[in-house]
Amino acid sequence: MTSWEIKGRELVNCSCDYGCNCQFTGLPDKGHCHAVAGIQIDEGYHGNTRLDGLKVAAIFKWPAAIHEGNGEAIAFVDESADADQRNALLRIMTGADTDPFATMFAVYASTVTTMHAPVFTRIGLDLDIEGRTGRICVDDYIDTVGEPLRDKVSGEPTRAQIVLPDGFEFLMADIGSASTTTMGPVRFETKDTYGQFAHLHLNQHGTIKS
Repeated sequence: MTSWEIKGRELVNCSCDYGCNCQFTGLPDKGHCHAVAGIQIDEGYHGNTRLDGLKVAAIFKWPAAIHEGNGEAIAFVDESADADQRNALLRIMTGADTDPFATMFAVYASTVTTMHAPVFTRIGLDLDIEGRTGRICVDDYIDTVGEPLRDKVSGEPTRAQIVLPDGFEFLMADIGSASTTTMGPVRFETKDTYGQFAHLHLNQHGTIKS
């Protein structure tokens, strides 16, 4: 197993209502899970390959709860990545160099039946975790907009967080609202559903508590 570590930021939008039952060992409230994710790697490596500044994204569709499997997915890797970086990112994203079920990459990969060929392209990411705003743009594939939750009376932004001390993706995430349209082989739309804004610190053994 090749050692790796990444520090970065993510925006995730799924089809669940705000809060997402999956974060509380529940079942998806729509009966299925459709999700998109964008990750900005601020610092990282895989073996001797540096990953600083690179971006990845993915689209997922599961017909029922994630753990029931039969998922469909497509991964996107920053077009600026060289051959070694592309290979490194794909190995991380597919859980190839990760302890079993130690990260979300490994967990999700184990539940995917149809994995489309990866796409190497420009990934537009604009992520403000504290402000709970973000955008994921992958031409011909993803258009996601995230924003803060808002008070129903005043319209002012409100803040809510989920803390998972033993989480396999994040230890704490700010929750917002997001809307997505996907194109290409894995298609769905969401409108004002669960948006997750988080700082990530992961390696082949899971989340790093620092």
